[in-house]
Amino acid sequence: MYQNIMPKIDFWNFLSPLDITIFCLVLVITAASVIYGQVLKNKALSKESNDEEQSFLDLLILGRQLTMPMFVATLVATWYGGIFGVTEIAFNYGVYNFVTQGAFWYIAYIIFAFFIIHKITPYKAVTLPDLVEKMFGPKSAKLTGIFNFFNVLPVAYTISLGLFLQLLFGGELVTNIALGTTFVVLYSMWGGFRAVVFSDIIQFFVMVTGVFLILAFSVSTFGGLGFLKENLPEAHFSLTGGQSWSTTFVWGFIALSTLVDPNFYQRCFAAVSEKAAKRGILVSTFIWFCFDICTTFGAMYARAVIPTAESQHAYMTYAIQILPDGLKGFVLAGILATILSTMDSYLFLAGTTLSYDLAPKRFKGKVKFHHLGIIIVGIISVIVSIIFKGDIKTVWKTLGSFSASCLLLPVIYGYIFPKKIKDNQFVFACLLGVITTAIWRNIERPAPFKNVDELYVGIITTSLGLAFYHLLNRKKEA
Repeated sequence: MYQNIMPKIDFWNFLSPLDITIFCLVLVITAASVIYGQVLKNKALSKESNDEEQSFLDLLILGRQLTMPMFVATLVATWYGGIFGVTEIAFNYGVYNFVTQGAFWYIAYIIFAFFIIHKITPYKAVTLPDLVEKMFGPKSAKLTGIFNFFNVLPVAYTISLGLFLQLLFGGELVTNIALGTTFVVLYSMWGGFRAVVFSDIIQFFVMVTGVFLILAFSVSTFGGLGFLKENLPEAHFSLTGGQSWSTTFVWGFIALSTLVDPNFYQRCFAAVSEKAAKRGILVSTFIWFCFDICTTFGAMYARAVIPTAESQHAYMTYAIQILPDGLKGFVLAGILATILSTMDSYLFLAGTTLSYDLAPKRFKGKVKFHHLGIIIVGIISVIVSIIFKGDIKTVWKTLGSFSASCLLLPVIYGYIFPKKIKDNQFVFACLLGVITTAIWRNIERPAPFKNVDELYVGIITTSLGLAFYHLLNRKKEA
């Protein structure tokens, strides 16, 4: 322990009236941005035909008018809601967090910017399943919608929000999750994607500044790398963090699921141009790199200073004790902004999947049904977070594994070999992948394969499914 920094604290004893004022002020500004976005939405719709179809297009993708600065702000802000999960990994494993939650993902972002955007632009799609339908067929679109729904369920972020509220107000985690989710559901319903974007702009500034301040005060208080090396296990500076390379590379494949991540696609579909989307992703990647440096080393300082702290809460507990009055409230608002900016995006997009991609035709495109979809998603997210017992890392790995192993390769092959993969072939390969992934996850594996992750099995069987279906069709045609 250093300078009386404690592993567990009552947060209210460390917050001054100035901190509370600044924290509330950031929340008020965020609320004002949502209201401003709603006013702009009403003005935009009044200039158009104001029919339901145009209204729904504005609700989902802002009428394809997302400029590059707004694109960067909403994309960056959307990607870091699991700050409690990321800092927990860094607290326990050090640099391993930067590799698995940072470096692998940068590769995926760059691939998306240079090799994917120009392929999807001509389709003028609204959602990822809509794009898949235009590439492969209606059955593939429905299956993709189901995968998407589970991929964007904001379970990790409902847990993060619950943990944040629990630290401040105490009580049961489940109660805090339910209350926090209800709040986000209400404002996500009201303003649509425009409200998400405008709130993300404020949250982007606060969250990036907040994590930078934590690292800056850590270095000025305790020193640089020398301090960390003296007070942390050697494994914290290893690329694998003491884990096997096989386990480490699983995160690499999960990162590649960005190539089928509906949040990425939604913002690219909403962008004002292909150039704005491409440049926006590259600028965002640089900002993510800086953000990951701050969160990884900030959590490592927490481990060095208060090693006995509970890993999920350690980063926030540490930050509040090293920052001066005023900045504590700002950083708290930054951590909350990091969670909310991702949670509202995922909540909104999961609601879109229900109301647009999976809904019967008579309900498709109805604004009120989209609102109902968001409510349903909120309820399901709370239930699933209880099932996972608040374990964010397990949520990411479980839901990410299914998406990466079953959906990734068929879509990528579709880009590489356009019009070559048929609707039924796509469905067959994806279903084969999800079945084998689920089986492998739950069976007792023989000794030689005990450490083979289910993601690898899913990727292999999905690829074999595509090849087998192709060969079978060629024989029938012959």
